[in-house]
This record gives sequence, C-alpha cells and structure tokens, in this order.
Amino acid sequence: QVQLVESGGGLVQAGGSLRLSCAASGRVFSGNNMGWYRQGPGKQRELVATMTGGGQANYAESAKGRFTISRDNAKNTVTLQMNSLKPEDTAVYYCNYRRYGFDSWGQGTQVTVSS
Repeated sequence: QVQLVESGGGLVQAGGSLRLSCAASGRVFSGNNMGWYRQGPGKQRELVATMTGGGQANYAESAKGRFTISRDNAKNTVTLQMNSLKPEDTAVYYCNYRRYGFDSWGQGTQVTVSS
C-alpha cells in the first residue's frame, strides 16, 4: 500500500507560478510511474503529467511548455513546476502512483488561478 501526500497548492494570479510536491511512502518502487492529475469544477479528472521511473515524461497538451515534472527516486518524491498559469488551470491536483495498473492517489491540493 502506498500513501501520497501533496503540498504546494494555493491562490495565484494569472501568469504566476506554483510548485506542487508529493511525497510517497509505503511499498514504493522507483520503477513505477508517478505523476499528476487534476479535476476542475464540473469536469472529469484528467492527466497533467507523468514520469516513468527512468525519467521519461509525458505531458497533456495543455501542460506542454508551461509545466515541468520531476522526481527524486531516492526520496520517493515527484514535483510539478507550473509556470504561466491560466484561470483554466484552476482545479484540485492529485498525485498519482501507478503499479501494475493499480492507482494510488493523494488527497489532492487546490490550485486557484485568478484572472
């Protein structure tokens, strides 16, 4: 079982930046994917960015060029640097750990971007 704890959300003006962090504990294996998803008001949860244990990143189109995902396998952490934020980025952001198709989720952290 894996526990995920996010931090770093908040309120920011459009064009600003935020950095989200997630710490994983429990039965964590560095070879598995970690990443970030988000769920905006009235919307389904969607992928933002993920990274394999080997460091290969995958981004949603909306995140490309603005967001950067990174991870530290030694510390079991994953980070999402978000720049040039837009009001449409407003959502609850969830950390994700995936092993053999089974997902573990954090509690979520709210990101609000004001116009």
